[in-house]
Amino acid sequence: MEEIFTNTFWEDLVRKLITWTITELPSIILLIILLIVSLRLVAFFINRLKKLLQTRALGRPEGPDLEAEKRIHTLMGILRKGASVIIWLVFIMIFLKKFSIDIAPILAGAGIIGLAVGFGAQELVRDFISGFFILLEDQVRMGDVVILNGTSGVVEDIQLRTVTLRDITGTVHTFQNGKINTISNMTKGWSAMVFDIRVAYKEDLTVVMRVMKEVAEELGADESFSQKILEPMEIFGLDSFGDSALVVKGRIKTKPGDQWTTGREYRKRLKEAFDKNRIEIPFPHQTIYWGEEIAALKLDIRQTPDEKAFRS
Repeated sequence: MEEIFTNTFWEDLVRKLITWTITELPSIILLIILLIVSLRLVAFFINRLKKLLQTRALGRPEGPDLEAEKRIHTLMGILRKGASVIIWLVFIMIFLKKFSIDIAPILAGAGIIGLAVGFGAQELVRDFISGFFILLEDQVRMGDVVILNGTSGVVEDIQLRTVTLRDITGTVHTFQNGKINTISNMTKGWSAMVFDIRVAYKEDLTVVMRVMKEVAEELGADESFSQKILEPMEIFGLDSFGDSALVVKGRIKTKPGDQWTTGREYRKRLKEAFDKNRIEIPFPHQTIYWGEEIAALKLDIRQTPDEKAFRS
């Protein structure tokens, strides 16, 4: 301890510091600059690759491939993060080497610790493996509307460990990939809105289905919806006999994610067409029949002279 208070100690310390500054500091500064440049270059090239792939996907002669665009966006995000992790690991190892720290024992120790942690972190390993296959098999992409384990929402983020959804109320749900049992993707390839149209038993089904078809054709001719609808409406016919209604089933195929706006507009126009053609949409009510003939009971309420005098 007494050496600290001697001039020789401080002179040696200053001399070593100056020598280190002259010999090692420039290389460390250069290493930091290379780190920043490498991260920027990776981001630049991945962004250029992403734009190139998106341009090819959207500029196809047969029409834009929106599904490919979603997959490109998802995979490029994973690729960018993976490349950044590799660059940082290389930087840390070289940085430690500059301070004469032997990284071999560190790597060996990290391997042993990783092996020990691997036995205790089987769930984490399962999440990563499941996430890898989710990406490899293109099961979901960022921007898809999906149902995961019974919870529906828009995919906001996909990582090798987790998938993040945001539901219609704005609530964010995070799922571990290894615990995802069921995936229902509602916006992959194409989407559809299925209609169960209920009409009264007295209605002519031929007329009902003709009106449904005409409304779908008018909707498809509208400029706001012509690019969203992929095929003419399919009328499957009478689907079931309900307690108070006949159920006619139909379906409109749309581009992914456009089924809800298309369905809402179709229902609105169909209600107006039913009103125009006097087609009854049943609602809870009772009709009383009297006698042997199938005719509804009509009640005629009249006031007696005494009741009129009493009310006056």
